[in-house]
Amino acid sequence: MADYRTLSHQQLEQLRRELVDRYEQFQQQGLKLDMSRGKPAADQFDLVSGLLDAVNSQSSLLAADGVDCRNYGDFTGIPECKAIFCEMLGVSFDEIFICGNSSLAVMYDALGKMMLHGVRPGAKPWCREGNLKFLCPVPGYDRHFAITERYGFEMIPIEMTPEGPDMDQVERLVAADSSIKGIWCVPKYSNPQGITYSDETVRRLARMKTAADDFIIMWDNAYAVHDLYPEHRDHLLNILAECKAAGDPDRVMMFASTSKISYAGAGIAVFACSKGMMERMKKLLTIQTIGFDKINMLRHARYFKNLDGIMAHMDRQAELLRPKFRTVLDAFERELAGKGVAEWLNPNGGYFISLDVMDGCAKRVVQLCKDAGVTLTSAGATFPYGRDPRDRNIRVAPTYPTIPELEQAVALLCICVQLAAVEKLLRD
Repeated sequence: MADYRTLSHQQLEQLRRELVDRYEQFQQQGLKLDMSRGKPAADQFDLVSGLLDAVNSQSSLLAADGVDCRNYGDFTGIPECKAIFCEMLGVSFDEIFICGNSSLAVMYDALGKMMLHGVRPGAKPWCREGNLKFLCPVPGYDRHFAITERYGFEMIPIEMTPEGPDMDQVERLVAADSSIKGIWCVPKYSNPQGITYSDETVRRLARMKTAADDFIIMWDNAYAVHDLYPEHRDHLLNILAECKAAGDPDRVMMFASTSKISYAGAGIAVFACSKGMMERMKKLLTIQTIGFDKINMLRHARYFKNLDGIMAHMDRQAELLRPKFRTVLDAFERELAGKGVAEWLNPNGGYFISLDVMDGCAKRVVQLCKDAGVTLTSAGATFPYGRDPRDRNIRVAPTYPTIPELEQAVALLCICVQLAAVEKLLRD
């Protein structure tokens, strides 16, 4: 099929009628499929069913250092659990804090602490300053944007490149404006594009000159071990080590969790930062809590044992996810390639596929899918304030549906992408 943009009005009208016929056939099926969030599927949870037996009433509940996990103690986390995440993130024991189950909650809380107290040693609370701004690589994670908006930041979109955020733009902005206080980063298999930041991008983030002396990189390494192709794992440079080398170890806070490794809502979340920032955070957290769930920490540590155990588990999970990603990507290649109506990336890991449709068509595509029984992430959700200036990006979440459901959903999606494009070309 030729590029739709080269077709005559008569050819486009004939194509529109054919697409409408195919679309109406889907409407008659009464589909009810949800691809709006990146949720794990039941078979992923089945892989870790043994986690529930790792600690029971007959188990020793003493941590490696002798602390009784039923009681208070080990405020920053039990040592065997810290060891796993230290290796995963490349940090030391005194640079990591094991929290509850949600890294999102930790990020929300961290920004709140910066607003009220400042987090860098000697830093001024942000709430005592005027207009505050935050850099937001786009397309990006909608929940990051929601947190920043809730705290009243002005969000500045930063275009993503194949190397990560457009660093020329980032460096220019942060050097000139002291009200820019930070940047969100999903550095490995970014949400939704699946881009891993290049070594050069990581180094530039660590070394760049900032007008704000309390600038912070919110390093959400949510997909640190989520490789789809274990034989071709993406490499990510250690941002904390680079910040130390650049003379500013307090520039970054790193976050991770097991929410898409073990159980959603019942995993473990962590943050890591320099020793100086950690001491400040611990002083604030001692007022907030006496400690987090050490029995859950113990359960995870005994089940996975070490980072090798997590990686072996994630390789098994990848075997479940690869066919789902291939189902979507093969359909895109078969139905959309060469028609001038869409572009997409083939990620090596992560949880999403980023689909860019013809400018001005994303909202129409999402609505068409919804009207035929397939719910996608809202158009614009991957941009601050829910506003995609080109109305083209759609985040596709292939992990939760079964493959037969995915086949139906992506077949409909491809029809809707083409129909919305043809409608636009006919209007133009």
